Amino acid sequence: QVQVVESGGGLVQPGGSLRLSCVASGNIYSIDLMSWYRQAPGSQRELVAWINRNEQTKYTDSVKGRFTISRDNGKRMVSLQMNDLKPEDTAVYYCTQTIVINGDFTEDDYWGQGTQVTVSS
Repeated sequence: QVQVVESGGGLVQPGGSLRLSCVASGNIYSIDLMSWYRQAPGSQRELVAWINRNEQTKYTDSVKGRFTISRDNGKRMVSLQMNDLKPEDTAVYYCTQTIVINGDFTEDDYWGQGTQVTVSS
């Protein structure tokens, strides 16, 4: 009933920028939290940033000052602007949105399939 799809990954040189986007579709009543996670090879998945419905944001320390999360509620979209990228940012990036479906009263987390970001010269 609900799909979450990321886009915007790719290969970039150190110091470069990328913008990730994630759109939810389906029988959606409301969306609360929108988040980005990442998982590097051999590592656990980590929370990169989140934004709530009041547009409060939080970032993991390693991306503060370089990444910016934003949301467009009308488009059911969350974006992650990534600047000054470093090789250690290389990972698969996943979007998750906390969604209430029409006719339901509970929130569930819906995950995208992931998009690869590679930072290399």
